[in-house]
Amino acid sequence: MLQPTEAQLAIRDATTPNLLVIAPAGCGKTEALALRIQGMLKRGDVSAPRRVLVVTFSNRARDNIRERLQGYLSAADLRDLVTVANFHGLSARLFRAHANVIGLDPAMILPENDWVRDRCREKGFDFNTSGDVQKALREAKQEPRTDAEVEALLAGAGHEAALAIERERVAEGRLTYDDMPRVAELILAHEEVADLYRCHFGAVVVDEFQDLTPQQLRIVNAIGKGRTTYAGDLAQGIYGFAGAKPAEVFAAVQEECSETIEFAESHRSSPAVLGLVNSLAHLTSCVPLTSADPASWPGGGLAAEVWHRSVQDEGAWVTDLVQGFIRHVPSHRIGIITRLASRRQYVEEALAAANVRAYRWDDGLLDTETARRMKSMLARFSIAKYEESDDKPAFLRDAADFDSVVEPTGRENLADALGWCADRFLEGVTPSQVSARIIIGDGHTLTTAPGVHLLTGHAGKGQQFDWVIVVGFEEGSIPDFRETDSPEGIAEEARILSVMMSRARHGVILSRSAAVPTKYGNLRAKQPSRFLTYLSNAGVLDYSRLAAWLQSVHWGAIAAR
Repeated sequence: MLQPTEAQLAIRDATTPNLLVIAPAGCGKTEALALRIQGMLKRGDVSAPRRVLVVTFSNRARDNIRERLQGYLSAADLRDLVTVANFHGLSARLFRAHANVIGLDPAMILPENDWVRDRCREKGFDFNTSGDVQKALREAKQEPRTDAEVEALLAGAGHEAALAIERERVAEGRLTYDDMPRVAELILAHEEVADLYRCHFGAVVVDEFQDLTPQQLRIVNAIGKGRTTYAGDLAQGIYGFAGAKPAEVFAAVQEECSETIEFAESHRSSPAVLGLVNSLAHLTSCVPLTSADPASWPGGGLAAEVWHRSVQDEGAWVTDLVQGFIRHVPSHRIGIITRLASRRQYVEEALAAANVRAYRWDDGLLDTETARRMKSMLARFSIAKYEESDDKPAFLRDAADFDSVVEPTGRENLADALGWCADRFLEGVTPSQVSARIIIGDGHTLTTAPGVHLLTGHAGKGQQFDWVIVVGFEEGSIPDFRETDSPEGIAEEARILSVMMSRARHGVILSRSAAVPTKYGNLRAKQPSRFLTYLSNAGVLDYSRLAAWLQSVHWGAIAAR
């Protein structure tokens, strides 16, 4: 176990029940939260039969903090005094126990996959129509509305396609992912239920407060207002498309909390990487960071911006670079990150031509059991019968023997994998080609394996790489052309770029092309991202140093770190 930092110890020892922790990437937030819970239990701030409720946004984050807690709490205390759940799990718990107070049947079907997306696919909606339907339903349900009120809102706004899907949902007696926080808020509006949970949980801990929607914040407040520790970083708020309101939530949390502790030292990244991240602070509202041990980074780390005449040249250059990393530092992880997956096409083609193995996070990167089940299904899959099926999601579930999987996380993972598979079939990919794109783990999780990883900025949140190559550093790609009409849109795009860069330990390389093909095949000239101006002002971007670095003796020093 690592020696806690001063900031981590301050969080552990803080007696303030309503604490705000500003913890940028790489500063040891998860460790600090584990210490915080240890401190509350040791001081008796929370004692049996009451518990500490820890709320996260993902299964990965939930499992991560539970694992950290095992280092600070006895097995009995962790079992009896702490509940760790993501928002979906918390909402499901509330619904199963108290659905009757809002007139719903607790036996309704809870979501295991994106049912709305599947229905849009089955109805043959194009990309834009599907997006409009999902947005309309999501926004209609981010207030505590009853089923009847949701239907009336959709009807009044003329969202006919969304209304039809909503009526199907109600008729089938099911809930979607968007429904879960809605019904949880409706249930907690009943004071007798809210009082029960306020009595049961003596304190609440929220991981990544910047990702909260106002609705999720209201759920947290109903259970633990005035007794909640919020930890996160406004600069990592990148889920506006899902309803998160980082600035609005941050203002509310600041008002609620009587004490704030800020981390200012990074234990992850080199000074060069931190210089890039800090240069966007006026857009991202990040806490300016310094390296906890700057002398330990050979040459202070690396930051460079590289220009290419074409995307083909870019793909070839990136491939040569990562082959150098693989030869000299085979234990390192290289993240090739784009704003959108489609911008990676030519890099992926160059890597494949050079036989460089790459883990594609949005393409069949599955846990071992799910991957094996999918490969087994695809080996005997009849695409003709699938195409003839009137209920394609049900066909896929039957083919994968979905109902034989009883463990909740396993069912969720398999449901996601089947949805990914259906999307590939829609693109015309054959079952054998889909199977070939699925990688089975070999003793450790693929997301932490050495080598080359291909992912988007959103998928990389919470991850760490030794090197990050940001591909597509052009205007219209970063920032995305759809998000340039408002200051908040640009601010979120800056936060996405900040998240991409802050994944890196040793160095960041920003790669752009002078021309990028459109979907129609013609070339479009591209200007560098507007963010280059701010990054250049940091004084750490240096291509000549990159060229010298790659031919220097620093490889040995890097490998030893």
